[in-house]
Amino acid sequence: MKTKNVLFLMLFLSGTLLLSSCKNTGTKTTDAPAQYAEQYRPQVHFSPPSGWMNDPNGMVFFEGEYHLFYQYYPDSTVWGPMHWGHAISTDLIHWENLPIALYPDSLGFIFSGSAVVDVNNTSGFGKDGKPAMVAIFTLHDMKGQKEGRKDIESQGIAYSTDKGRTWTKYENNPVLKSPGTPDFRDPKVSWNAETKKWIMTLAVGDHISFYSSPNLKEWALESEFGKGIGAHGGVWECPDLFQLPVLGKADQKKWVLIVNINPGGPNGGSATQYFVGEFDGHKFTNESTEIQWADQGKDNYATVTFANIPDTDGRRISIGWMSNWQYAQVVPTGVWRSAMTLPRELKLISENNKYLLTSEPVKEIQVLRESKTELKPGLVKEKLEIAEPPMPAELDLKLSLPAADASADFGIELYNSKGENLLIGYDKTKGEFYVNRTNAGNSDFSKDFNGIHVSPFALSGSEVDMHLVIDAASVELFAMSGKVVMTEIFFPTEGFTGIRLYSKNGNVQLDSGTVYKLNSIWENTKK
Repeated sequence: MKTKNVLFLMLFLSGTLLLSSCKNTGTKTTDAPAQYAEQYRPQVHFSPPSGWMNDPNGMVFFEGEYHLFYQYYPDSTVWGPMHWGHAISTDLIHWENLPIALYPDSLGFIFSGSAVVDVNNTSGFGKDGKPAMVAIFTLHDMKGQKEGRKDIESQGIAYSTDKGRTWTKYENNPVLKSPGTPDFRDPKVSWNAETKKWIMTLAVGDHISFYSSPNLKEWALESEFGKGIGAHGGVWECPDLFQLPVLGKADQKKWVLIVNINPGGPNGGSATQYFVGEFDGHKFTNESTEIQWADQGKDNYATVTFANIPDTDGRRISIGWMSNWQYAQVVPTGVWRSAMTLPRELKLISENNKYLLTSEPVKEIQVLRESKTELKPGLVKEKLEIAEPPMPAELDLKLSLPAADASADFGIELYNSKGENLLIGYDKTKGEFYVNRTNAGNSDFSKDFNGIHVSPFALSGSEVDMHLVIDAASVELFAMSGKVVMTEIFFPTEGFTGIRLYSKNGNVQLDSGTVYKLNSIWENTKK
C-alpha cells in the first residue's frame, strides 16, 4: 500500500534493516509470558508475546499441527523490517509460540505469503521419503525502493524438513522476479489437481495475476483478473483462491477468490472482499454481480485460509488480522500490537440468485467454555440485564430475537461504571446491523476510530439471530447464520463490567439466549 511504502523508505534510511543467513536454526523458543494479562490483552485470540504483528501468513496443517505464521517486527510495536513470526496449535485455539521462522536478508524484507506441503516432492526439497513444507513469500527490496526503482518486489521460497521448526531459504531466490510494478506481492499457492501444477494467486496493484509451476521454482503467467471489477478504493493485497461446495446443491461447487483491499473498505480503511465463480486451472471467471464483503466491521483484514486441511475434516478455515491500517500503529496497547481473529469456518450458500460466503467460529471454541447461563425468554422493554457487574471479560453469547416492533432498534450493550459503552445491534427501520463505538472509551489516538459501522441486511422473516464472541478489547458478531459478520476492537478506559439487552423505538422479544464464560487460551494467565 502506498502509505506502507513511505514507511518502508523511512525505516531503510534509518538503518533498521536486519540481515540474516539463509538458514534459521531456531535455537531460542519464545514462550508466552507468565502473565498474558496486560490491559486490552486478548485472552481468546492469538496475539504475539511482544512487538508488532499484522497479516497472517503461511497458514498450513501438517502432521497434527496448525501453523500460523505472521508479519512480525520483534523490536518495536510499530511496523518495521518484516519477519515471519510463528506459532502452532493442535486445536486452532491454544497456541504455542515458536522461534521466528524467516528473517529479512540481503534480498529484502519478508512480506506476506503462504505455505504448502509438497506431498509429491515436486520441489525436490523432501528427504527420506517425507515431504517438505515450503513457504512462498514476497521479498521487498528496500535498496531498490530507495533508488526509486519499480521492480522492488519478487517472490522467494524456503523449505523445512522438520515440521517447520527450522527453515532454509532457496539458494536461487527469487523464483519469480518483478515485471516492473511496485505492488507485486502476497503469493497464495495451492495444488491444482486437474492441471497437476501449483497455482500462485498474486496481488498486482489493481488486479490478480495467476501463475503456474510444476515444482514451486519455475513460474509462468496464466491469466489476470480484476481490472475494473469489484472494489478499487485502494491497492489489492493478500488474495486466496479455493473451491467450496454450495450448501443444499448436490454436487455443485464454486471457486471463491478472496481479495483484501486497503483502503476502500465498506466502513473505511482496510477490508476483505470476495468473488465467486469458476477456475479452470488457468483463468478465473467471475459470477458475482455486486461487491461482496467477507466482514463489514472495521477490524478484519488480510483474511486467508489454511492449506492442507485433511479431506476427513473437509473444512475451509480462515483467520484475519484484527485491526485496520487507519490506526493499527497507534492503538493504546502495551508491549504488543494487534491480534488475529478467531479461526472461522467458511461456507458457501446460494440465495436470491447470488452466492454468499458465510462465516462462523470454528467448533473448537467450545473447549474454552467454562460455565453456561440460559436466558429467560421474555419481552425486552428498553433494557434487560444479562450479567450484572462484574461480568467476565470473555464471553460467547448466542441470542434468538424472533419478533420486534416495526421501528425497533435493539441489541447488546457492554458498559462500565464510567458511562462508557459499546452497542452491537440491528435497526429494523434502516435494515442494518451495526456496531457503535462512539462512546466505547479511548479513541483520541485516531480520527478514524470512532463511529457507527454498519452492515446492510434486509430481513426476509421476523427472526434475528446473533452470535457474539467478546474478548477484553474486541467483539466478533456472526448474525443470520453467518451471513453477516462484523469484527471490531475497542479500548474502554475501564474494562466493561456489565452486559444487557436493549430496545429503542419499540420492543423486542427474546426467544432464547445462551451465555458462556470463556477461559483464557494461555496457560498461567488470569482465570
